[in-house]
Formats: sequence, C-alpha cells, structure tokens
Amino acid sequence: PKYKDQWPFDALSSFVKVSVRVLTLIFSIVTAIPLLQRGKAASITLSQVQISCLLANAFFCTFPHRNATNPTAEYHNYPSINFSSLFGKWSERKREKLRAIMHYFHVVTDESEPTGLVTFERRCLRDTDVSSWKSCNEKMRKLHVASHGAIETEGTGMLQVDFACNMIGGGVLGAGLVQEEILFLINPELIVSRLFTEKLDDNECLIITGSQQFSRYSGFGDTFEWAGPHEDHLPRDEWRRKQRQILAIDALHFRHSREQYSMRKVMRELNKAYCGFKGDGSGEPDIATGKWGCGAFNGDPQLKAVIQLMAAARAKRGLAFFTFGDDLLKYDLERIHHLLLKEATTVGKLFGLLEDYCSDQVRGGPHVDLFEFIRNHHRPSRSQL
Repeated sequence: PKYKDQWPFDALSSFVKVSVRVLTLIFSIVTAIPLLQRGKAASITLSQVQISCLLANAFFCTFPHRNATNPTAEYHNYPSINFSSLFGKWSERKREKLRAIMHYFHVVTDESEPTGLVTFERRCLRDTDVSSWKSCNEKMRKLHVASHGAIETEGTGMLQVDFACNMIGGGVLGAGLVQEEILFLINPELIVSRLFTEKLDDNECLIITGSQQFSRYSGFGDTFEWAGPHEDHLPRDEWRRKQRQILAIDALHFRHSREQYSMRKVMRELNKAYCGFKGDGSGEPDIATGKWGCGAFNGDPQLKAVIQLMAAARAKRGLAFFTFGDDLLKYDLERIHHLLLKEATTVGKLFGLLEDYCSDQVRGGPHVDLFEFIRNHHRPSRSQL
C-alpha cells in the first residue's frame, strides 16, 4: 500500500492486454540466498528453476526491503531487483523489454523446464600496483579484430565481456538499452545477479557461467527490438552449465575526456580488466571484447584497446576485439598490434610508453592519438639492436 501512488502499472497493463500468460512456478527456494558482498571473493550456484522462481518474485515485486534507496537503507549498495520500474511510464523501449522478459517466462513455465545450473562468481584482485605492471615481461598475445559481428554471437565459446555498470545490470529494469542491458534481456537469468551482488569495487568483477540465451534482438538503444525466440544449442559442462561465460567489468565514467589520461585512472582500468581476464587454471578461453567504456562513458577507444591488450597479455590470453562498425579503429589496432608483436614489446615497456603519453596529455597540449605516439616513440629493445 505504501507504494500504490508511486508505482503506476500502465506499461504492464498495455502490454498484457495483447500477451497474457499465467505464471505457475513452483516455489523452489528453501534457504536464504547468500550475498556476494564487497571485498569478499565468493560464488553462488543456482538451478535454472530456482532462478526462474526468484525472477518471478522480482516480476511481482515481492522483495519489499529492496525498495528503499536512501544511504542508510540496508540494501542501498545493491541494484534494484523488483520489476516495478518497468511497469509504468509506457515507452517503446519498455514494450520491447517486456516482450523479451515475457518470452523468458513463457519458456520456463512450459512443460520442458530448464534443467541446468548457473554460477555467479565475485572475484577480487589483491595488491596489483605500478611496479607489478612495470616489471611485467609478458609479450602481446594473439589478436583478432572485426568491425562487424557481436561479442555474444561471434564470441561464442570465449569469455564474453559485459561492459557493465558497477551496479550489475545497469538500467535493464529502467530505460537503459545499451550493451549490458541488451545482454541481460536476451539472457534474463543474468538479471537475478542484481538480487545478491553488491556494488563492484575498483578491484572486483563478476563472472557468470552457464546462463541460457532465450531471445534474439536487433538494434541498439531506441532502435532495439525483440526479434523472437533463440534456440540455445550450446553444450553443457560437467556441472550442467551452458558453456557460456560472461565477465562483468565496469569502466570509469569520465565527464571530461582528458580525465582518463591520469595514470591513476589508467591503473584502475588496467587492474579492473586484469581482475576479469586473469584465469584460474590452464586452458582458459580467449576473450571477446570491444570498445569498453567508449560510449556514454567517454573512453578513448585507442587507450581502452591498449589497456585490454596489456591485461590480456599479462593474463596470457588472446583477444577477439569487436569494433562495432568502426573500420578505422580495426585498421589502426591491427597495425599497432603488428608493431608490438614485431618488436616483441613487453607489458612493462608498453606501460612505460603509456606513462609518457599520459604525462603529455595531462599537461594540456594538443591531443595526439595514442597509436601515433607509440609508433613515434617506440624503440627496439637492446636485444634486438
């Protein structure tokens, strides 16, 4: 009753007039869900049926303690989980979001309910300072650059980077419709992470293994459309998890683009990427990524590409980099990577070049492209002379 005048349901009402489905999920949660808290490496594994039950409760807004957002509220540092923000203020964006979500519920309430598991793992990186980057002797790994294709399709079988918000899921339950929100809509099981994942710190990431893709889509932002069901034929591992691994890492948001050339900010991005890229064993898959933090967050695509190249090299993993239609970045990135390979450039040496470049940019002189700076200032190591 407290929220009856604050939560209009006109968007939901408009939608279900043409698409009604009775939800008949059996309650399958018998103990409290543990929390993935800040500063604590931990993981949670849930069955797909348990996830569908939790999301049905979120749909019906049955998590009352998650409504308060003031700084003293118990869960103020967690994302919202109740779907109430989707049910009012009708828009075409919300219509398409609801189509994807209702399709998910249609599938999981069908006679053939999903039988797999999904793991949510919070990782924390400890004590990676400037000296550890300067002394890193790892060389650049293999790189594939594509101007067309998408991380979630052409990156199948790789560790797929979610350009995340530090509050996991970003605006998926609101108006947001960029890379992270779209990923969560076509894989709605990801949304349940908002229930138990506290805001990510600068040295943390979230890795989700086993989620199922239920929908196809087209467009981006205002042009986004639900494009129908997706038949997910990915095999399962020995834990009955789909062989899909999604890495959520949040980039910094720069109000002014020049802010990102502070080495303190560069270090934060290096450590954030390395936290996610760092494997925990042999035979780790390559990483599918792209222009991380280069949209509304004002990241420099060349700088973000070099940061990810360095983090992947240190983690000893290859990269598939999708430029989302940016043919010039594809060409330039391939050229600079070829130079770094040819000169057997180490992560430590590239870090030193970054320090010099950022020092020049912070001083306020004319902007110089990072790739051009590397080409002009790169010198072969003594062993190559």
